[in-house]
Amino acid sequence: MASTSPKKIRIPLNGVLLLDKPVGFSSNDALIKAKRLLNAPKAGHTGTLDPFATGVLPLCFGEATKFSQDLLESDKTYEAVIHFGITTATGDTEGEVLTTSEVNVTPEQIAAVLARFRGDIKQIPPMYSALKRDGKPLYEYARAGITLEREARDVTIHMLEFLDYQAPFLRVRVACSKGTYIRVLGEDIGAALGCGAHLQELRRIQVGHLTLAGCITLDTLSDTPEEERRQLLAPVDSLLSSFPEIVLSDGLAQRFLQGQRLTLEKEGVKLPESAGRVRVYRLSEMDGNTNVEPVRQLLGTAQLHDYGVLAPERLIATA
Repeated sequence: MASTSPKKIRIPLNGVLLLDKPVGFSSNDALIKAKRLLNAPKAGHTGTLDPFATGVLPLCFGEATKFSQDLLESDKTYEAVIHFGITTATGDTEGEVLTTSEVNVTPEQIAAVLARFRGDIKQIPPMYSALKRDGKPLYEYARAGITLEREARDVTIHMLEFLDYQAPFLRVRVACSKGTYIRVLGEDIGAALGCGAHLQELRRIQVGHLTLAGCITLDTLSDTPEEERRQLLAPVDSLLSSFPEIVLSDGLAQRFLQGQRLTLEKEGVKLPESAGRVRVYRLSEMDGNTNVEPVRQLLGTAQLHDYGVLAPERLIATA
């Protein structure tokens, strides 16, 4: 009888892997590989990157998954290469060619058209997208040759920078709101110039406050000795560093973790200058030992209201 190897026990893990996603991997493929390499039971990614795209893909593990929605809703920044003169079914290099045309546009014409796409614009989501209609992703309809009507959505292009033009390739940098499709932006720019276009390259360089500077590759993760891989993760609160912090004593922290609203104005707690979302920590003394540094522990996020009222929002499971 053939022997079977014992099933590997997945070990709980809390943290964030800032991944530089490679070409050819879907976001989910990259997540599955990282999850396997880290032997982690619970994980999620924070916004899809198409297989042809590369760049910042934060992967959340354990308690960090509670805050992944914040990154989904964050502004994002990309560098893209738009290929003028060719349109494709998907708006990128993965789709079949639909049309070809001559490209006779000048840098001045391009600059004038780019100006029209800055600020608040409307964008029609592509058929090749994960948006759902009647419970089914649009890309499934598209693959079946069905095109559905889609309503234009409001998005904001905070920055659209002309980087380089070597016909027929235009390189741009784009900072945009959530829900923006850079593929569609490239197609719309090409259409406005009268020559059509698709995306040749797409690289995400920033998600919220997270940048490529802190990212690692799947190869780096794989090449790192297994017992050292978890050290490559950023702590859970790296997702929250843009929020002001509030530090609570043990007593207040216990009440906070029970979901109680706290009035902190008379508790001697240092408060941010303005109300809004905050990250909350517990500062624990080590059994009165003055020779040991107090331990800071992330408890979660909260809303700070007027008069120092702190309302728990998302809480971290604590031992």
